[in-house]
Amino acid sequence: MAQAKAVAAALEKAHGWPTGSVEIRAIRTSGDRIQDRPIAEVGGKALWTKELDLMLSAEETDFSVHSMKDVESERPAEFTIAAMLPRADVRDRLIGASAIEALPHGATVGTSSPRRKAQLLHCRPDLHIMPIRGNVQTRLDKIERGDADATLLAAAGLDRLDMAEGSPIPLDVILPAPGQAAIGVECRTADERIRALLDAINDAPTCRCVAAERAFSRRLGATCHSPVAALAELTGDRLRFRADLFSPDGTERVTEESVIDLPEEAAAIADTMLASAPPSIRAVFGGVS
Repeated sequence: MAQAKAVAAALEKAHGWPTGSVEIRAIRTSGDRIQDRPIAEVGGKALWTKELDLMLSAEETDFSVHSMKDVESERPAEFTIAAMLPRADVRDRLIGASAIEALPHGATVGTSSPRRKAQLLHCRPDLHIMPIRGNVQTRLDKIERGDADATLLAAAGLDRLDMAEGSPIPLDVILPAPGQAAIGVECRTADERIRALLDAINDAPTCRCVAAERAFSRRLGATCHSPVAALAELTGDRLRFRADLFSPDGTERVTEESVIDLPEEAAAIADTMLASAPPSIRAVFGGVS
């Protein structure tokens, strides 16, 4: 809802519409409802989009607001990501300790993200990882109750809720998920009127960076089971692209940093990384037989 309100406010400001002109229709997705199992076990990222897709396809809504981290890299041709808001803080925050190295030996960290699990275990093989689901406040409450010693949450989500909890983790320690901290707005591809309205709020640098990360994920065949991290950042007119692939237990890692000109070039980085990856990493990417 915080993301939807941000998009509505941006549209109203861009077009000079009165506050409240954009109607927000709240939809409780399967991803919201299913809280007792990791997303990877019950349908993956489609759990966050399928109900929104049905309403958009039926023209019950004009556009959908997504966290780009939760949008499948392959989308139906009838839909188009027509705009993205300026990207927020891409880092993860650690809740429960000042830094990963400050966690007690054998500490329990709650996360249902294969990426975060692998990254944590790569840094600290002694940690115990337990699944944890729920909205931001639910996860914070679980740490407060002592269900786990710590957890990781996206800094962007906490900031959008005006929550200052946690310690930002440097990007040289933990890279974010592809698309993290970007809010995307998706509409029907054939709806030129809505696409034109949304174009007024589109942040081109964010779109370019996220497009590279999604091209990388698409070539990998990455799913919710795949421990993958990627970040593209503008450096002048070019893109600095960093990526990490992990084995599920975090013991093996392939890392890459390149400078590219076009988002599509990130696909070749995926090929290079997979070619040098051990079987434990190659096995968790759908693009690899």
